[in-house]
This record gives sequence, structure tokens and C-alpha cells, in this order.
Amino acid sequence: MTVALYPGSFDPITNGHLDIAIRAARLFEKLIIGVYDTPAKNLLFNTEERVDLIRQSIAEAKLANVRVEPFYGLVVDYAREIGAQTIVRGLRIGADFEREFEMELMNKHLAPDCELVCLITNTKYQFVSSSLLKEVAGLNGYIDDLVPKPVAKALKKKLLAKVSPATR
Repeated sequence: MTVALYPGSFDPITNGHLDIAIRAARLFEKLIIGVYDTPAKNLLFNTEERVDLIRQSIAEAKLANVRVEPFYGLVVDYAREIGAQTIVRGLRIGADFEREFEMELMNKHLAPDCELVCLITNTKYQFVSSSLLKEVAGLNGYIDDLVPKPVAKALKKKLLAKVSPATR
């Protein structure tokens, strides 16, 4: 069975991420979306919330061969642990390619038998990043067409809770 790992922090998952997952699920018999437990980023959602939002989004997309799990440590170590032969990544812009290329060289050093498959992001999502979405949503901008429905609802709830009653 061909198993692929799609790792990321997904804070939160976007329609661009979901598009990559849907396309990867067609290419591999089993796709595991690995939610990195402790990225070096300021997170809006904790690991449990991110996993839950992705699971809800995957359920709405009816992806039967996709599993969502948290992980900690090196991506290649987690890939070995779950039996994944391939790591899936999405590319939006040139800077993404440079970063993924750099990571792939290190991953090949650590796990020569693990392959990387990069999927080019759909053009309608190329400008979308989780950090940009959080910024726009925090300023009450419209992002509902850029994230799965459960994420739009969770973002509004989370960001509304961060706004003090005096500023509403």
C-alpha cells in the first residue's frame, strides 16, 4: 500500500491545504495529514483544535482514505513510524520552492528512501497563507471562501474572544 504524509502546522487549514489533500488522496492509497504539535510559530489554535478542524474539513470533503494525526519531532521520523514512503507538500510561490528544496536536501540526508512530491497550489489559492488569513479575519475581513466552513466559524469565534468588550 502506498502511504503518503502531508505534514504541516495547519493553523488553521485553508482551502489551499484542503485542495492539496484532496489531490494527494487521489494519488496515494492512504494519506496521513500530520499536524505538527510544536512548530516554532505563534499558534492561534492548539494541536487538538487544529486536528479537529482538519478532521471536520476532511469529513465534509468525504475523503475516506485520509487520516489526521498529531506528531512531534522530525517529519522523516514520523514518516517512517507510519510507513509513509512519500512526503507531500504544496507550493504556492517561488519562496515555497526554495524552502521545500532546502528541507528535501536535509530529509534525503536523514532518510534517503523517503520521496518528496510537491503539488502546485490551485491559482485561486496561491496568495492564501494561514498567517494572512488570521490577520484579515482578526480585522473582520471576509475569508469564508478561503477556508472550510468549520474553520471560518472557529476563526470568528476564536478571534472574537480575543477582542475586548471595550473595543467591540
